[in-house]
Amino acid sequence: MTAGRLLFAFLLSAGPAAGAPLQTSSADAPARVVALHIDGEIDPVMAEYIDDGIDRANDGGAALVLVTMDTPGGLDASMRQIIQHIIESRAPVAVYVTPAGSRAASAGFFILLSADIAAMAPGTHTGAASPLLAIGGYPITVDETLKKKILNDATAYLRSVADRRGRNVALAETAITDAKAFTEREAIDGRLCDVVADSREALLVQLNGRTITRFDGTTARLALPHPEIVTIEMTARQRFLARVVQPDVFFVLLLVGVLGLYTEFTHPGLVAPGVVGGIALLLALFAMHVLPINLAGLLLVALAMALFILEAKYTSHGVLGAGGVVAMLLGALMLVRSPITGAGVSLGVALGTTLPFAALTIVLMRLVLRSRAWAPQTGVEELLREVGEVREPIGGATGEGDGGRGLIFVHGELWRAAATTAIPRGARVRILRVDGLTLYVEPIETPSG
Repeated sequence: MTAGRLLFAFLLSAGPAAGAPLQTSSADAPARVVALHIDGEIDPVMAEYIDDGIDRANDGGAALVLVTMDTPGGLDASMRQIIQHIIESRAPVAVYVTPAGSRAASAGFFILLSADIAAMAPGTHTGAASPLLAIGGYPITVDETLKKKILNDATAYLRSVADRRGRNVALAETAITDAKAFTEREAIDGRLCDVVADSREALLVQLNGRTITRFDGTTARLALPHPEIVTIEMTARQRFLARVVQPDVFFVLLLVGVLGLYTEFTHPGLVAPGVVGGIALLLALFAMHVLPINLAGLLLVALAMALFILEAKYTSHGVLGAGGVVAMLLGALMLVRSPITGAGVSLGVALGTTLPFAALTIVLMRLVLRSRAWAPQTGVEELLREVGEVREPIGGATGEGDGGRGLIFVHGELWRAAATTAIPRGARVRILRVDGLTLYVEPIETPSG
């Protein structure tokens, strides 16, 4: 995992964060509203994108940062990083749960309550923020003391944010202690959110002229008479990293990495498989740093590879190969499992990659085993079983090491040859063995006439 963390730190620190800062608008220009979006699990890549977007909004003098959100939750460290940037933002930050059917669950609930303005669209919900402990991607049971410690830490953090924002702290705590969730109507009636709006434009109309209290206790009046919405998307690098940490992509990268290195080790000198496999495996290590990896799933994938290799080496009438396919399918389905979403490697991707991987592994291993029986293609050993022509008669002898020697022509060269029987000029002979610079041969035909 250390390699994954190193690669993760390198990828997140490499390159420009999110492009050039937004330009500050003039006094008579429309109010600049910077739009960001959280769609999916909250992970380090998402946290970097939101942090960079808020920084750009502040550098450009934006009147408001509007974060639309639909998330099942995510990593605690990434959530706290986003909240820290929201609290420290010079521009007010509005978090808007939208569209209808969206949610701000778990870590999303914390982010919603930390905003200067918490808004929700009709048909959305929030809450269900009980912290989960997991090993290998699955929830685990802890003793009461540790459970209280975790809950107390989460509720204290929520209180420190919600109280400063004027939210209903007692009701908010039930989302942690009782895992309660709230519809948009329950949230606004319980003072967990400030506004319910049908659309982004309707929300900005409601916020125009509204006086808000910032996290430090100061008040500010939102002036959004003619809002100009500037949407900031993820950079190409962030989109790439966000794709890498998807379970399906991670599984494919893992298999491509293993297959590439396996091909290079069994067929040295091809170069390309080793390069592609090395890059894919390092990207898979990066994804392993972020995703909840199940050790049992990883071991099943390793077992499947071993069974594929054994299938090529031993005659099992397909039993080992079939066992490898089953093991890899089970491993793929168990490999990534988040207690937040239940998301993992899809069955279609598992099937579509397992069968070709099994076939390629077995074929490559059989080629390796078959190559061990091939005659050497370099040095004097390549002359074994070759056919040559006698150019100088071989006298024959009572033993392989005695008697007269002649010359034969083979591979465009004249070699000294010996045999246990006399062989006339022009006869064709087969080379039996090589002893130094002497070839021991046997006749395969004699010249007619």
